Amino acid sequence: MPRSHEVVNQPPSLVDYNVYLRDPALREWVALGDAAWAEPDLAEYGALAGSEEVIRLGFEANEFRPVFESHDPQGRRVDRVRYHPAYHRLMEMAIERGIHSLPWTEERPGAHVARGALEYLQHQVESGHGCPTTMTFASIPTLRVQPELASAWEPGVTARVYDPRDVPMADKHGLTLGMAMTEKQGGSDVRANSTAAEPVGNGGPGEEYRVTGHKFFVSAPMSDGFVILAQTPAGLSCFLLPRWRADGTRNAFELQRLKNKMGNVSNASAEMELFDASAWLIGEPGRGVANIIRMVALTRFDCMVGSAGLMRQAAVQALHHCRHRSAFGRALVEQPVMQGVLLDLVVESEAALALAMRAARALDGDEQAAVRILTPIGKYWICKRTPTVTAEAMECIGGSGFMEDRLLARLYREAPVNAIWEGSGNVQCLDVLRAFAREPETVETVLAELRAGASLDTGLEREVKAIEAVLTRPDAGIERVARGWVERLAIALQASVLLRFGNPLTAEAFCRLRLPGTHRTLLPGGGGCDPRFAPLLDRAF
Repeated sequence: MPRSHEVVNQPPSLVDYNVYLRDPALREWVALGDAAWAEPDLAEYGALAGSEEVIRLGFEANEFRPVFESHDPQGRRVDRVRYHPAYHRLMEMAIERGIHSLPWTEERPGAHVARGALEYLQHQVESGHGCPTTMTFASIPTLRVQPELASAWEPGVTARVYDPRDVPMADKHGLTLGMAMTEKQGGSDVRANSTAAEPVGNGGPGEEYRVTGHKFFVSAPMSDGFVILAQTPAGLSCFLLPRWRADGTRNAFELQRLKNKMGNVSNASAEMELFDASAWLIGEPGRGVANIIRMVALTRFDCMVGSAGLMRQAAVQALHHCRHRSAFGRALVEQPVMQGVLLDLVVESEAALALAMRAARALDGDEQAAVRILTPIGKYWICKRTPTVTAEAMECIGGSGFMEDRLLARLYREAPVNAIWEGSGNVQCLDVLRAFAREPETVETVLAELRAGASLDTGLEREVKAIEAVLTRPDAGIERVARGWVERLAIALQASVLLRFGNPLTAEAFCRLRLPGTHRTLLPGGGGCDPRFAPLLDRAF
């Protein structure tokens, strides 16, 4: 056989680099958010995240999907999911570093920022194992509604020990928690749930109930417990459903099948049937939505952080390729049209990080109105933009980027999920309008955020005046244009945060490319690349 031609003009694999130390924007936000104390841990995790070994683990965890085992060889029902060792190693890395628990165990300034930075790095390696760490982290505020349940579960849930064994809670060194709300007939409309709960005794907060029904989406079904919703005579209520009963017997539920997902495949998602399963009521009966929303709000926060991480890694992959690949006589990164595309990817990524970290700082500062309104706005817009950014980054690489042995193919398949799960785009936009109508302090919070940056850019100043006119005199028909309205809010908020706290050149580029004006574009590269902004490509990576 003749020898192939020499392989030239092919970028080297992007491995063995520090994902944290090579990210100036993230490091700036960590310092700004009083989380500099976490830098050693972030740098250590960043080195792992960029190592060839851990990048390979991410590929393996997705190549070898979870396998459902309904029965053991002797015919006993076991309802187990078997994961590849790569998945377990990724989970171990995450839990040992407290991505599932850090703000609850490190009660110090910047804890949410530090954890958000860790998760931002985590999703650049592999997103599927981020689902159980997110749900475990987010469960704590809901568990604390019922102090005796929190007292029993919180030590295991916050422990930095990954213990995947399928054994009773008392025999485990670390616990993970999942969530099960969605049913076939309702989807996001959880009040249509039909799963029913009957008290074993007199009932009431903290008491045992027997739950019968079905759940259509249960991610991380090997969790040690699940926060669920079920109907009681008082209405929809919140429960903690353990995998094992206190007497050491399996709880009365069965997994029906695993979902055949297009992405997020390292993480198993299942359908579950419950048959008089034991569960404990969290909070007052009939207050299920109010109690579980404490958990949902934090999973939504994680959706925007995770999506910002996907954007960042997509931009990094594109930059790396374009620096090493030449076409038409010069490096791709030197081509004016490509520079415009790369600039857009970099600016969009940094703006997503800025809004996510602003929300993290609000969590640290217990700014309840800011958390309440920034979360749905950020969740909607950042998650909505991620598929566009990952697709454009793939196009920067060309045909090779479309191959499954490249990281961008996985990023692209992962990109839509955060916009769909934990409340789709329409749900987030309606939630923003609901907050404005029912919680007037959220209006003042948004206006204060916008006004703080308006004086720093004339384009933002004009946009804030237009937004202010609507927010102070809401139109009853605004629901018809809810998506466009929340998009404007998100972009204006990103501009304000960047102008106040971000890199000045990034802020200027973002305002030029995203605020209404002659250069505004939502398609990467449409606004070109002013030579003044070229240094942002070097800053980015």
